Amino acid sequence: MQHTDRIPDIGVSNWFGSRPEPIAGVASVIDGDTIEVHGQRIRFNGIDAPESKQYCSDAKGFDYPCGRRSADALDAFLAASRPVHCTFVTWDRYHRFVGDCQRADGVSVASWMVEHGQALDWPRFSHGAYSAQQAKAEAAKLGLWVGTFQAPWEWRALHAGDARPSSQPLGIISRSQVAQSFSCQPRRTCSQISSCNEAQWYLNNCPWGGKLDRDGDGIACETLC
Repeated sequence: MQHTDRIPDIGVSNWFGSRPEPIAGVASVIDGDTIEVHGQRIRFNGIDAPESKQYCSDAKGFDYPCGRRSADALDAFLAASRPVHCTFVTWDRYHRFVGDCQRADGVSVASWMVEHGQALDWPRFSHGAYSAQQAKAEAAKLGLWVGTFQAPWEWRALHAGDARPSSQPLGIISRSQVAQSFSCQPRRTCSQISSCNEAQWYLNNCPWGGKLDRDGDGIACETLC
């Protein structure tokens, strides 16, 4: 259930040794389809989420970081019922554990991500296991379905250099990005912001960013955009 560059290696090495035990613990989010638990990277089986550097278009045609938003949605979802529990399916070529994962309350992580438009069913590997959830998300225009986007596997084909798995959990990536661009401190109002890109960054990355989107349409400081 892997990305084009993550197809499992069905080789001799995968058949040696015992089947790994299920893994349970508090997860660090890598991206919308990958977590880390107890130092083990785990790739969700049967779905594909936008890459960390991927952008999509919203209902008004504005670009937004859909990869980051998918990761944020996963982080909030997992935090609501810990720990996560993952059952082994296979290994991928990056030596990641590919598994079926559930929250502590029994909700399927992959199913929830697809049903809320934060990831796609990947029929090449899932055989349509999440097609019903995807149809619901598309009909309700949730997550990715609110606007336009490239399927993650198509996006990777055009951005081969950006498609390698992320090396750091969500929180570490976030701190690095803040240091390299804008900062959430101090808090700002639209009158103190100079560009649409800056406003959108605060909306997507700062705990107070929602205050910049008064009508809740996903566009911050609309006079600038």
